[in-house]
Amino acid sequence: MRDVYRGIVVALAVAAVAAGIFLVYPSGPDEVAARPVAAPSAVPATSSEPAPSASPAATVPAAVPATPSPTATPTIAPGYTAMEALAADRRLPKLTRKVKRTSLPAPAKRVHRDKRAGVAVPRLGKPWKTFGAAPFTSKQVLPKPRGRAQRGLLVTCPLPIEEQRSARDTALLAARWSLNHHPEGAKVRWLASQRVKGGWALMYRVVYGKRQSVAAVVVVDRKGMDRPALAFVSVPDTHRRQWRDVKRVISGIRVLG
Repeated sequence: MRDVYRGIVVALAVAAVAAGIFLVYPSGPDEVAARPVAAPSAVPATSSEPAPSASPAATVPAAVPATPSPTATPTIAPGYTAMEALAADRRLPKLTRKVKRTSLPAPAKRVHRDKRAGVAVPRLGKPWKTFGAAPFTSKQVLPKPRGRAQRGLLVTCPLPIEEQRSARDTALLAARWSLNHHPEGAKVRWLASQRVKGGWALMYRVVYGKRQSVAAVVVVDRKGMDRPALAFVSVPDTHRRQWRDVKRVISGIRVLG
């Protein structure tokens, strides 16, 4: 009888093992091989980085850029025209009809001839002096004040910006361009706007902090040239006596024959 009971126990054990196999493979081992294969991780197998956690934040793809802050958003979207960009520039107020002409002195007799720009401008007396022109085609400067970065200058060159249909609009863009040569944060206050022979002149005050400069741009068409010429003059308040030279530049510029 002992052998009979031992045989029954063995039979029950074999039945239990068979039942366990059935629970793991309900349809047999081939069912596992037929299941879909999971997509591979975005991290290469050779990467030493730890596997992403199961938290919700880990489900965001790493390639998605962070949302830029409002201050990083450009004020001018690609595709805007130069005049639309000018209108959106808060450094320059709108040029209205309230900005009138200014009286000008007689043209200077002594001139500096800039053949590359195709114009002549007044050769200003002391303390002005000629200086290395690059990146312009002519340059006159005032002595650099001690402890100051801003100095007076008069430069000429072919127009470095896009020409507009009207000389007035071109001069406006040139005034905006001229802020590249003033301290950061500088703003414009218009003083005069008027037609000159062959072009347009704008005179304005440039304010930066507690300091200021008086400046002007003059755009004139050059004979036989594909673009106008530009004269730009700026005199800081460290040389207030030379503010009068700004008008001399406006009245004295002329196209070379």
